[in-house]
Amino acid sequence: MTSLHILALSALLGACTPAEAGPADAAITAFSPSVSGTAVVGQPAPDFELPTLAAEPVKLSSLQGQTVILEWFNPGCPFVKHVWDEDVMPPTVKRALARGNVSWLAINSGAPGKQGHGVATNTKAKEKWGIDHHVLLDETGVVGKAYNAKTTPQMYIVDPAGVLVYDGAIDDAPLGRKKGGEPVNYVDVAMDDLAAGNAVGTAQTQPYGCSVKYGS
Repeated sequence: MTSLHILALSALLGACTPAEAGPADAAITAFSPSVSGTAVVGQPAPDFELPTLAAEPVKLSSLQGQTVILEWFNPGCPFVKHVWDEDVMPPTVKRALARGNVSWLAINSGAPGKQGHGVATNTKAKEKWGIDHHVLLDETGVVGKAYNAKTTPQMYIVDPAGVLVYDGAIDDAPLGRKKGGEPVNYVDVAMDDLAAGNAVGTAQTQPYGCSVKYGS
């Protein structure tokens, strides 16, 4: 084999090698996530602490007094790509935050090596979709499992008193498909109920999307 062939082969192998984990990945892997309890609609939402993409801790209870919307996230999932690419999730986020006293957190419970995992992948997704809120990494899946998160996207709403008031799908039109009528955005409807001082009328729906990429 000529030296030219060796160089070409080396370049090809280098291009196929996954990027090395950076300092933030190492800090996140070393982070000890915590969660208390199991999620039940109508009961206090389990408190948790998870790292941001910059390995800074975020604790749910620190946001008590606000409405908190949790979005289970995986930037490699076609269903997540659809809701972010096709103007489903961005305007939902905008409408929610415009109400005031609302925080939005995305949570990626994918394990290392799974689809959509890692600081670089999620940072690129934030940049691509103009996401201003935190994406939290739940590499061990401890928080996702406590919330019984099954799919991406899957949505949860925690009211200002810290009670879980919604668990389910973003809407009733997976990949924009619905037989008859306009899609119902369940997050918008739930937020309207809360704004009116009412109980959330539709507190649970069937989530759809890709399975959460837990490690085990």
